[in-house]
Order: sequence, then C-alpha cells, then structure tokens
Amino acid sequence: MATPEFILELRKKIGHDPLWLSGVSAYVEDDEGRVLLGRRADTGEWALVYGINEPGEEPAVTVMREVKEETGVDCVPAELVSVKSSTVMLTYANGDQAMYMDHLFLCSLKPGGNAEPFVGDDESLTVGWFSPDNLPQPLAKTTVERMGYVNEFRRRGDHRALFSIE
Repeated sequence: MATPEFILELRKKIGHDPLWLSGVSAYVEDDEGRVLLGRRADTGEWALVYGINEPGEEPAVTVMREVKEETGVDCVPAELVSVKSSTVMLTYANGDQAMYMDHLFLCSLKPGGNAEPFVGDDESLTVGWFSPDNLPQPLAKTTVERMGYVNEFRRRGDHRALFSIE
C-alpha cells in the first residue's frame, strides 16, 4: 500500500493540511558494489527504496521492511549516513501536503537472505541492481541527492552521520 493506514486515518481528520512525517531511505549494496533501485510507478523515475515510519517503528526496522516489501531483498542496515529534514512542502496530486525528515541508511545484504530483487508491491514498475557507474535514467532528484550524501559520508571516512546544524 502506498499510503500507510495511519496517514489515511489522519487525513480524515485534517484533510490536506501539512503533515510532518519521519521516513527512511535505503542505499542497499550487494557483494559486487551494485546499488538496489526501483522504477517508481507514480513518476517513472528510478529511485532508492524509501518509505514512511509506522508509529513507534524504529527507523532501521522501517528500512528492512520497506526494502523487503518493495523489492523482496533481505537487507541489514549497517550505517546511518544522514538525518536530513526537507525544506520543501510536497503537494501530492490529491492535494495532500507533507514534509519529511529522512534517515538514510547504508545497507548490506542479509546473510542467507534473498538477494534476487522482484517487484513486491504496486509502488514499483521494476527493480534491480545497478553499478554506481552505470545508473538507469531518469533518476529521482532525491536519489541523486542521497547518493551524494553516501559519497560524502564515505569520503569523510569517520562513520558519523551527516546532519545540518544551521
């Protein structure tokens, strides 16, 4: 399901008013260094797996759940790359408004788990592994931005999550 039930229930009460939501993104790598991407059904763009935390759900658990639901791949969050808040109010086609705080995780394959991606829900048209040097197009703007965070995180090498203090 694209919109979690708790949000649908909130929308009955608040209509299209802005919501502040907590979400996650997963930069999942396989043993060959390829990244897991899905082609989104709503935009046609290629993107990292991302989703919204359920109430009380740990962000790392959300990452594993979203990756499994959308791609069938079993992953393990290894490092928290960034915690970033959106500065842009999104307005969806139905008029709903939302802003997000995103937790970006660098993930590896779960030992003994499934590594063969398949479309697991109606959010993706197709999913697959891609070399970072040969990514499919078009890439979602948020995916380009988050891949930049992963590159900066690795370049710094101190294993501390990126965040803004401004």
